[in-house]
Amino acid sequence: MTANYTANTPAEALELLSLSDEQLFASASHLRTATFGNKVTLCAIINARSGNCGMDCRFCSQSRHNHTPIDVFPLLPDKELRARILALAAQPVARIGIVTSGGALSGEEFERLAGVLQSLPESARKRVCASLGRLDADQLALLADIGLDRYHHNLETSREFYPSICTTQTWSQRSDTVARVQKAGMTACTGGLFGLGESWRDRIDFAFSLKEMGVNNVPINFLHPHPETPLAGQPPLAAREALRIIALFRHILPKATLRVCGGRPLVLGQRQKELFHAGANALMTGDYLTTHGRGVADDLAMIADIGLEVDCVPHC
Repeated sequence: MTANYTANTPAEALELLSLSDEQLFASASHLRTATFGNKVTLCAIINARSGNCGMDCRFCSQSRHNHTPIDVFPLLPDKELRARILALAAQPVARIGIVTSGGALSGEEFERLAGVLQSLPESARKRVCASLGRLDADQLALLADIGLDRYHHNLETSREFYPSICTTQTWSQRSDTVARVQKAGMTACTGGLFGLGESWRDRIDFAFSLKEMGVNNVPINFLHPHPETPLAGQPPLAAREALRIIALFRHILPKATLRVCGGRPLVLGQRQKELFHAGANALMTGDYLTTHGRGVADDLAMIADIGLEVDCVPHC
């Protein structure tokens, strides 16, 4: 019989790290199944404005402080953005994320994007999420009025470690945005990036911060070191460590959707199908912002191969 463990305090979470992989993953898998059964969900994103970001995040290929050779472009034309949303809406993805670089959209860009969202058929619009930076309360309220019910804004890491990776904004500024999202009546999709040089204690503190904030949708990203960034030489996490991070978060956030996103192919490689046994119940499929991911067909085949089922809610 599988032993079931809990992590209601940071001290209990630290104790979980002494478990073997077999023990930790079996317990995490049990917790996932207890809440989500054999269902997993997929999301996909659109890079709607790329590069030229004024933030100095040490990991980011889109920061103007770094010099990674990427495509840089302004907010996509309305017609193109709408067409790309509708193309993803034809796929079995529960959520379609529109992501823009920078601290926040300008007023004109926000109004234009809002118009595109309003023009969508309801069946597509209700699946759209937005990741548009530090919007104010009025802008978030407008998105909610349009029909968006989820907004993405990562905190990246623990409050204590955050100044090591970014100095142009604070962790509190980011968490304040999450609070505004929740006050506007939307759920926050808020997670982070692992493999930055943070400690296990940072990871645990970060997970408990999310728990205290009532975040139930948590993207888990793994550093893909980009050339010409300060973290270009940071070794990628080993697959085992990445899987143990997922499992630890499942024990701290047993009811949350844990969605494995950026860095998955690089870090997990041939062990990608193990992420469900480690406690994840969702994936980002397709390409990421400036790196390639896995195709939808490949992810669907992997999910079916291990006996799980894609749950497209809202209905695709």
